[in-house]
Amino acid sequence: MNDPYPAAEGSVPPPSDAYPAQYDVDYPDRPLNRLTTFFRIFTVIPIAIVLTLVSGSSGSYGGGDTYGYAAAAGGFLVAAPLLMILFRKKYPRWWFDWNQELLRFTGRVAIYVSLLDDRYPSTDERQSLRLDLRYPDVENELQRGMPLVKWLLAIPHYIVLFFLGIGAFFAVVFAWFAILFTGRYPRELFDFVVGVHRWWLRVAAYAFVLTTDQYPPFRLSP
Repeated sequence: MNDPYPAAEGSVPPPSDAYPAQYDVDYPDRPLNRLTTFFRIFTVIPIAIVLTLVSGSSGSYGGGDTYGYAAAAGGFLVAAPLLMILFRKKYPRWWFDWNQELLRFTGRVAIYVSLLDDRYPSTDERQSLRLDLRYPDVENELQRGMPLVKWLLAIPHYIVLFFLGIGAFFAVVFAWFAILFTGRYPRELFDFVVGVHRWWLRVAAYAFVLTTDQYPPFRLSP
């Protein structure tokens, strides 16, 4: 049977043997815009307002990334998928698609704030971000009671990511100076910041948007 919800144009599903939440950013092998980099904290304001209106963000965490979680309309759908998995063993595909697209939009804004790209964040185009979640086979891959305890099981990740977030903040500050003087984002700092974002996505997929029961790995690399 054909999938009634085909993948979005340009979407590449994660390989079956990879972690079911994939994140990467294309390195800008070109001079970055020094002017918009200098004023980035101000230029991001309009799209940040749009993101806030779309996401209904009520909380944030980690490494320059901002993820808001809401129980009802607006924001990431958490409570509704939790109840559907718990009682019906279902994860409606349109709920999954909403969460994935909102993660992508949030990710593009986070990339811009983190100076990883100087192109203004798009509300729908993928740009330099490659973020893909694997739609779960709920019957075979997700256990009914796991959504109730995942947030607790992920506590070790919260602790590690707290310190990684501090490191990512200083990496972005150093990169800001480097871009102003050289026009380039140092590759080592770029890979570190992307790695922190990647780690946060895996934790979000596991503990909050509930698309996988596979415990997130403790690593920055893909």
